[in-house]
Amino acid sequence: MDIMEMLKSVLELNLSGYLESIGAAPWVINLIGVLNLATACMLIVIFLIWLERKVIARMQDRIGPNRVGGKYGLLQSVADATKLLSKELITPAGVDWLPYNLAPILIVVASLLTWAVIPLAPGVIGVDLNIAVFFVLAISSISVVTFLLAGWGSNNKYALLGAFRAVAQMVSYEVPMIVALLIPILLARSMSTVDIVEAQGIPFIIVVPLSALIFFISALAETGRTPFDLLEADSEIVAGFHIEYSGMKFAMFFLAEFLGTLFMSAFFVVIYLGGYRFFGLEEAMIGDFHIGPMIGFIAFATKVFLVYFVFIWIRATLPRVRIDQLLNFNWKFLVPLSLVLLLTVAVMDKLFLADASTLTKAVVLMVTNIVVGWITIELLRWRNRDGETAVISESVDDAHGHNHDAHEAVATH
Repeated sequence: MDIMEMLKSVLELNLSGYLESIGAAPWVINLIGVLNLATACMLIVIFLIWLERKVIARMQDRIGPNRVGGKYGLLQSVADATKLLSKELITPAGVDWLPYNLAPILIVVASLLTWAVIPLAPGVIGVDLNIAVFFVLAISSISVVTFLLAGWGSNNKYALLGAFRAVAQMVSYEVPMIVALLIPILLARSMSTVDIVEAQGIPFIIVVPLSALIFFISALAETGRTPFDLLEADSEIVAGFHIEYSGMKFAMFFLAEFLGTLFMSAFFVVIYLGGYRFFGLEEAMIGDFHIGPMIGFIAFATKVFLVYFVFIWIRATLPRVRIDQLLNFNWKFLVPLSLVLLLTVAVMDKLFLADASTLTKAVVLMVTNIVVGWITIELLRWRNRDGETAVISESVDDAHGHNHDAHEAVATH
């Protein structure tokens, strides 16, 4: 009977309720939950690496990993992980020992901590904080510190320069990301991830699509994904802040990168795609069996992998940008656009939509986002036309000047 109850609680995603019923201590329940979530996140990276390599290979008309683990190369990532675990850890003689060894540990811990406030299904969440979004932003900022620790602790000028560039990129793109996140927080009237999910009778990606686009672009830069993958650019002389790391320490930085990308996909789903909500089926029951949480979890996981596929798609498609283009795009375009959008949505929501129905508010805000986006595109076209006109004028003037000089030379002769 106990086994059947346990299986039922697992299928209902309520294992903590079963543990409580058999008298398990609260700290034991919390420890089991933490271990389950952390282990699942770290193991899924093995699948994500294989998936990304296979998908990009197909997009670029290549085969991808197929030598290990049968026809589809399913064990290729396992072989890579085994290789990294068994490789020699080489520590340069001049490193600052404490920050050098602390950086890879901190970056993985920070990547795992952010999952604590992600609602995986109805009632399935590590901790429902009323400031969950602020918690995510605070924990993700630890990555900035770890990059500095890795670069500074390596006692290598190239690693230090790579760390400074990584920090410049991450700090810059946190600004439009935070401003974009303020819009769903404003609409949901809460910073709790559970409240934001429950507030999305209509997904916020439909209500405020421009905010979702700004957040997604910022997430690409925050995670160091193409076209913002300057942190470990293949075209550089050295890899960046992690140049002095080898073996498993080296792998931990890329473990954190994949975890961060998967988390950003999950965070995007929670903030803009309704999280685990799926047409009310997340509350479904069959008799006394509550199947809603399982449906909600399947819906959540499907949405996450669809967003993650977009990350892969962009990586397989777009070229890398230069550091000056990266920073100019952020400070001269994304930041002003996000501030204008936040001001527009706040004014519309407060002055004109305070008593409107959910559908009316959604339609008006969606049209407002489209109008702001259209005005932005037209301003960019106008600016581009002026730039092209100025370049053409300079070319014509130069041509006239050269012709004038040639005529004078002929007259002189």
